[in-house]
Amino acid sequence: MLKEVIKDKLSVKIYENRAEAGKDAARKGAEAIRELQKTQEWVNIIFAAAPSQNDTLAALFKEEGIDWTRCRAFHMDEYVGFPKEKEQSFGYYLYEHVFGKLPFGEVHYVNGANPDPEAECERYGELLTKYPTDIVFLGIGENAHIAFNDPWVADFNDPKKVKLVPLDETCRNQQVHDGCFPTIDDVPTHAFTLTIPSLTAAKVMICTVPAATKAEAVYNTVNAKISADVPATIMRLHNNATMYCDPDSGAKLL
Repeated sequence: MLKEVIKDKLSVKIYENRAEAGKDAARKGAEAIRELQKTQEWVNIIFAAAPSQNDTLAALFKEEGIDWTRCRAFHMDEYVGFPKEKEQSFGYYLYEHVFGKLPFGEVHYVNGANPDPEAECERYGELLTKYPTDIVFLGIGENAHIAFNDPWVADFNDPKKVKLVPLDETCRNQQVHDGCFPTIDDVPTHAFTLTIPSLTAAKVMICTVPAATKAEAVYNTVNAKISADVPATIMRLHNNATMYCDPDSGAKLL
């Protein structure tokens, strides 16, 4: 590890490369799962779907001593109108990278293709109430969003568990930068997102953030005033949140 920065309750760890950051994030997650399984029948886990998570997920497969059949898997966002079979959907990404590779006892997808999006928000929110979150694996966006809680829709006291949100140009451009879509015109304009209270309700937050495009967001997460204008700053109030960075994303903290 190159450096660790502690701000309020948030620990930010910067590693020699993104693979090492992902490996340590996976180790932290695996330790949390194993510890919870000593006292709980089930562990409920929310996963982000983004290239930033590739190294963490790849390392998670190698962790031993986890009974995945006693884990429930959820995801934190999805494009409106996208079924999980569509290649650019977050459900598809998660099936390819984790849900289809580990023997989860249950996997709960956001149904992006539900013809009644508001009803889908209610359905998924009820699942989160029924199965309280233990661990969330997340990243942050170029504008420091978490899930699709961008600064213009983020609410630290959101009464909803899941909601529909518009995606602005900055957010949609990030999907192009990540290689998920060829042009911004191909990126959907609306999405389902778990709200900030749904994410911070987790016992453990494991945030993996590589790449130079995230350097400003990482710096602001640590140094900006805690507010919905920089949504990721909420992690500084969480009792067990850690951010894992590479030298590119952590450049302004080095």
